[in-house]
Amino acid sequence: MEIKQAASSFLTWAGQHRAQLRLSLRLILASLLTFAIGHLLGLPQSYWAVLTALIVTQASVGGSLKAAVDRFAGSLGGAAWGVAVSLTLPHATVWGLAVTLVVALAPLAVLTAFRPAYRIAPVTAIIILLTPTSQAVGPVLSAFHRVLEVGLGSVVALGVALLVLPERAHGVLARAAARALEMMADLTIVLMAGLAEPRDARTVDDVNSRIRKTIIAAEGAADEASRERRINLATPADPQPLCRTLRRLHNDLAMIGRASLEPLPEPVRSALAEPASEAGAAIARFLRDSGQAIAAQAPAPLMTQLEQVLAGYGAAVTDLRRERLTRDLPDEAVGRIFGLTFALEQLRANLRDLADRTGELTGPGRA
Repeated sequence: MEIKQAASSFLTWAGQHRAQLRLSLRLILASLLTFAIGHLLGLPQSYWAVLTALIVTQASVGGSLKAAVDRFAGSLGGAAWGVAVSLTLPHATVWGLAVTLVVALAPLAVLTAFRPAYRIAPVTAIIILLTPTSQAVGPVLSAFHRVLEVGLGSVVALGVALLVLPERAHGVLARAAARALEMMADLTIVLMAGLAEPRDARTVDDVNSRIRKTIIAAEGAADEASRERRINLATPADPQPLCRTLRRLHNDLAMIGRASLEPLPEPVRSALAEPASEAGAAIARFLRDSGQAIAAQAPAPLMTQLEQVLAGYGAAVTDLRRERLTRDLPDEAVGRIFGLTFALEQLRANLRDLADRTGELTGPGRA
């Protein structure tokens, strides 16, 4: 019985971490294949090829492609410059070697400062200049071996990324967007409830922080998906607009958060409590449904009910003005009431945009 429970728990855990397990398998296979090929080719330092395979193997094909291009270009540039400096400047003495090292590193250090993706370039130059193997076989042969090793590791890692349980960046983006929308849904409930009762500021700050990190992860995946599109490995839809929509939705929630920083005074609190609660629930439901649609490659959810609920909240605010319930309120409270109305209008427009973006990524949506 315990074995069955353990097996069931393991299968549940594995199902929840499929992406991580697939990446682990690709890392192992890329390393072993690179080691075997390097051994067959007789590379003197095949461990550099294995390290390259590990570094190039990323969570998605687009990420692996970027890592491979950056690492190979950096190694090729660093090797070429290292050979040129080594053949031009004498470095038989310690002082001569120090001067040669400075000349070799100066431009590559500047390149790395402005283009961190090429930080392997100065490493390659140092290897060519300082390692005993390089000094034994000469800079040209050492540079050739170095570029060959990096090229081998990059090619094998890309092949594994494409052929072994391939993970497209589009899928990584979809999961990150779904997580962000789920957290935004939770935050919406808390913020709208803040009109009627005090809220926990620490909880709100924590959720906002996690949303920002998830959107950054989505933007990284969108960059990788864009690279996949350029080599026809992904859907034709541009992933960048979805990330911009996520940013705008989070900004809308920030405006709602400022408007609901503390409960509204009576009598408007009682008048708006129920419409605000219904609006928060409808917005949260639409955000969750949109995230699930993106993750499952399903059509965008309907906005009909959400539009009705938001219209009901707008009608409640109109009734407040008609009945002059805001006449005796402090200016700060009146500003928050109408600031919230404006924020909800902005949110409504961006939720429509979210439906459009969902339709672009997953297929025709439904209005």
